[in-house]
Amino acid sequence: MTPFGRPVVSLSFYATQSVFSDPGDTAPRYAGLPRDPARLARIVRDLMIHRVEGELFGHIHPTDRLYQDAETRYIDDILRIIVERNDAPLTVRREPGDRFVGICRDFTLLHVSLLRHVGIPARLRSGFADYFSSTGFHDDHVVTEYWDEKRGWLLADAQLADPGITANWPVDFDPMDVARSRFLVAGEAWRAIREGGADETEFGLRLPGEEPFVGERFVAGNIRLDLAALNKVETLLWDVWGEEEELERYDRVAPLVSGEVSFEAVRKVFAEDDVLRTPSTVTCYAPFVGTHLVTLR
Repeated sequence: MTPFGRPVVSLSFYATQSVFSDPGDTAPRYAGLPRDPARLARIVRDLMIHRVEGELFGHIHPTDRLYQDAETRYIDDILRIIVERNDAPLTVRREPGDRFVGICRDFTLLHVSLLRHVGIPARLRSGFADYFSSTGFHDDHVVTEYWDEKRGWLLADAQLADPGITANWPVDFDPMDVARSRFLVAGEAWRAIREGGADETEFGLRLPGEEPFVGERFVAGNIRLDLAALNKVETLLWDVWGEEEELERYDRVAPLVSGEVSFEAVRKVFAEDDVLRTPSTVTCYAPFVGTHLVTLR
């Protein structure tokens, strides 16, 4: 047991790569990287640009990159795209035109991959952040949860690792120690709505020129994603499976993926629940390239 009561087996599980985070034959690119989580987050930030950040950088994304980059599920493929555009070491800051055009999931998956590579337990957490808006809206988002030997599990947002970019949002905290009141994991968001009376329309995804995706069913989908990520199945955010009418199922599951997560509990429910467990083939509701079936590695 660790000083925080976490079984060593769970930390070992999160310190090793998943199918999604494994750099594979691109692993030599990780040679010589620092072990500090904050420095690794900045490396990630300087290799990627978010789909909606073009204006912040004075840059227009080429259409093919805007549409296709974030459809890349696996880190080895993401790294190949990065080095094809600029073969410099990963520690070299890329110009916007050389960066991978992704979303929060991609920043986080690469950060988690780098952390696992240097032996730091890390995992993706799917939920909702209140710091991309001043209105109180909780935006669909993904962050890193990593193990700190002194404090236990901490939340970090690699997308915020460049102060010059982060200044565009109402962020008044250390991106390597995101308060859990500022980022609600999916289970906490669900409980805030179902038990705490929070407005379900304040949780979801808002895209320019489109109707927002908000409400209980959207949050339920995030619970599926978060449970999968806690089991090291880190899919695209628009990979969907297990949709159903029984919202009470998520009343039962939400506490398992909230607060102090029980490794044994999330492993057990993922193994035993056919609705929640990620199947080998998922439906991908890709924003730009259309809906299609994908068989995962």
